[in-house]
Amino acid sequence: MSLSEVRIQTEDFDLSTEVAQLRADHPKVGGVVTFVGTVRDLNEGATVSEMELEHYPGMTEQSISNIVDQAKQRWPLFSALVIHRVGPLKPKDQIVLVAVTSAHRGEAFAACEFIIDYLKTEAPFWKKEQTPDGARWVDARVSDDAALNKWK
Repeated sequence: MSLSEVRIQTEDFDLSTEVAQLRADHPKVGGVVTFVGTVRDLNEGATVSEMELEHYPGMTEQSISNIVDQAKQRWPLFSALVIHRVGPLKPKDQIVLVAVTSAHRGEAFAACEFIIDYLKTEAPFWKKEQTPDGARWVDARVSDDAALNKWK
């Protein structure tokens, strides 16, 4: 049985606690792979003092759940967790956690990368950065689209 959880929240998360919960009562887990995304203080040549993330409640969770389901169809996973923060965040703050467990590391690495690549391009989030020149909305990156294309 493969379990998955998607959480959208304003509060921070603790990586150790989340991984311990994923592994609890699952002695067949041989690989745990995590990705933690953080706010950078520089983007496209401008200093970033804050990033605010907005989402469409309900739609965002469903979109991410669909991405996780696709990963579970491709690889034999025991569990998958996605936590994505919204609201105002400062440089160095954690934004997103993707964590997957499987029997073997190869499947866990591939599934984690797949989930974050799809999440970056397909999940309905809007990001606004505060820079010295004022607020600006962050557009999708060409590199994110290129990363997604390797899975198609």
